[in-house]
Amino acid sequence: MALAACLSLALPMARAGSPSIEVEALFTNAAVLQIGGERKMLKVGQSFRGVTLVAAHSGTATVEVDGRQVELGISQRIGANYQQPEAKVVTIQRDARLQYQTTARINGRGVQVLVDTGANVVAMNSAHASALGVDFSAGTPSRVETASGLVNAWIVTLGSIDVGGIRVDNVRASVVEGDFPATILLGMTYLQHVEIKENNGVLSLSRAW
Repeated sequence: MALAACLSLALPMARAGSPSIEVEALFTNAAVLQIGGERKMLKVGQSFRGVTLVAAHSGTATVEVDGRQVELGISQRIGANYQQPEAKVVTIQRDARLQYQTTARINGRGVQVLVDTGANVVAMNSAHASALGVDFSAGTPSRVETASGLVNAWIVTLGSIDVGGIRVDNVRASVVEGDFPATILLGMTYLQHVEIKENNGVLSLSRAW
């Protein structure tokens, strides 16, 4: 497991006498927590002193205490007067071709993307990848079917994708040889981390941390 992030986050307890909690580091499906001043590494599903690790990803950990689940994001600090943070919302207007296109920052570089809930992964062509500095030749080889037939592709991990301030780190993507897709497809390896709503030609992406 690769270390994903080091955090310094505090979580207030719902009842007096409960231990304080700090998230020190995140791994894939595991986290290092300070529980009542004692460092403990928990895997998802494990508990210690009444604290259960529900989920752990590259940028967040979800813990359950006293029947309450709280999701903690990087650089977020929860004080004694804890309130659920307001969601970050990005709205995208449907265009003349009935598509939802917007700008995103991939590995810190601005690009145009097409929101595609039917795509299992974020997908781009080899020219996109080269422009973004992605060494796709070092990725995992695969094959995908396009209108031109089966073509070579590579599975890579992008450092980050940020859409309007909603950033997801370590996003799996497919780089397709040739000029397909013409626009980078913002697929489910990013979209699974946000809530998606569509209303009267406006698509909204939101996340509460």
